[in-house]
Amino acid sequence: MPKPQRSPQEVDAIRERILGHALDLIVEDGFENLSMRKLGRRLGFAAKTIYNYFASKDELYLCILMKGFEQLQLYIAEAVAPQDDPWARVEAGLGAFFAFGFEQPHMYDLMFTWRVPRYHDYLGTPVEPVAAEELRIALENDALFMALLRAAVPEDTEVSDAALRFEMIQAWSHMHGYIAGVNNRLLNYMHEDPASLRQAMVARVHGQLRRAVEELIQRGRLRAVADEGGA
Repeated sequence: MPKPQRSPQEVDAIRERILGHALDLIVEDGFENLSMRKLGRRLGFAAKTIYNYFASKDELYLCILMKGFEQLQLYIAEAVAPQDDPWARVEAGLGAFFAFGFEQPHMYDLMFTWRVPRYHDYLGTPVEPVAAEELRIALENDALFMALLRAAVPEDTEVSDAALRFEMIQAWSHMHGYIAGVNNRLLNYMHEDPASLRQAMVARVHGQLRRAVEELIQRGRLRAVADEGGA
């Protein structure tokens, strides 16, 4: 008698279990040492069973990344939803990024810190479409932050996306340095409790970002006045 077909909920639960244990193995042994055989032993079933859910190790890895970027987007979306003021929404988004980095340290490191394959490494391979989907989901977080910054710029003021993106990258670099320093405990040599600086760091990054964008807004207004005067 054939086995009854698993329900979609059961399939999703098994996929989630596989992804969770695969991330644990990557943390312990590195991406290059991840294998379906090791993963199968950890899960308690044959490696070939994993191929019923993921076509390859690389597809499995890319699905872990997709899950991480979807989680980050949810962190940000839930944090900014209660806020109405544009700059309060930016600050909430920054706080959500810190929260994700500290509450999901292994996933964060895989997404942003470790030297692991990225989209360009999969060009021309069978998993290029999966890698492209992972990149699309990752960039949704970029678009979300850009939208938060754009909403803080008055509609009648000209500020380029390139200028806003530069400020966003600078803010992200500041946040990433702090999160990585806390997670790898390097900052413990500089401060007795570096994690306690989190709210102050959110405020600092937010303040610097706001001042930088407000300066761009002022420059845009001055350019508009100059253009009107020369017309």
